[in-house]
Amino acid sequence: MAVKLAAGRADLHTHSTASDGTGSPADNVRLALESGLAAVALTDHDTTAGLEEALAEGERLGIRVVPGVELSTMQDGLEIHVLGYFLDWRDGRWQERLASQRDARMRRNAMIIERLNALGMPVTMEEVERAAAGRSPGTSIGRPHIAAVMVEKGYVASRAEAFDRFLGSAGAAYVRVPRPTPLEAVNWIHEAGGAAVIAHPGLYGRDELVEALLREGADGVEAYHSDHGPDDEARYAAMAERHGVIATGGSDYHGARGGEVFHGPLGGRTVDAAVADLLEAASRKYR
Repeated sequence: MAVKLAAGRADLHTHSTASDGTGSPADNVRLALESGLAAVALTDHDTTAGLEEALAEGERLGIRVVPGVELSTMQDGLEIHVLGYFLDWRDGRWQERLASQRDARMRRNAMIIERLNALGMPVTMEEVERAAAGRSPGTSIGRPHIAAVMVEKGYVASRAEAFDRFLGSAGAAYVRVPRPTPLEAVNWIHEAGGAAVIAHPGLYGRDELVEALLREGADGVEAYHSDHGPDDEARYAAMAERHGVIATGGSDYHGARGGEVFHGPLGGRTVDAAVADLLEAASRKYR
């Protein structure tokens, strides 16, 4: 059956207060409408807690909301993110898996805080939880909230500096905890009836790993991203075509703290809204 393609533009990668964004799920939908988009995806880290609110606001405003998620995984000591779209987020086994992901994130938070304290930068879990204030049950707390505390206490000048010097993969306070592999995450998403996409591949420096995941069953690759340059976008679009998968894209919008926008503004990277239809069609194979 042919897919009926939508018109307009779509931002298929945004975050809200359900994880480490600064705007509510409804805020993201309203901002997408104000930006002239036809569709927006909510892809919070290891949680789907914001989807009901986003979908309701999309229905109210007449803008398409694509249900999504972003899973953190580990391969060869490298953190890889996998996006899932149009999955059955109410499925019990799926929610158990997300809860295990959030538990791992909280263990990592505690270990990072311990390292920061050892480095002479006292931070408490209570301060981090206050930075994530307003979260409802099932939401996700992570490194951006720790970074916000570090900025507030004057240890760094910006979130970018916090990640560059301390919280990023090469930072002095970075720690690794057990995570599923990217292929396991792809399979989890498929088992929940969704389409799986490798997020922001240009950040990994491991194109051979990305290609292997596409051969092993991932449904797409995020070619267009705020941290990709024109050469990256062309390379990953060609990779998607070569493997017969979907080339997706989005801003990775997290909002702004102290005037600092993390990754990019909502709508700063978009794809044709028809890509959302292609993802929905791909997800039907797994139901």
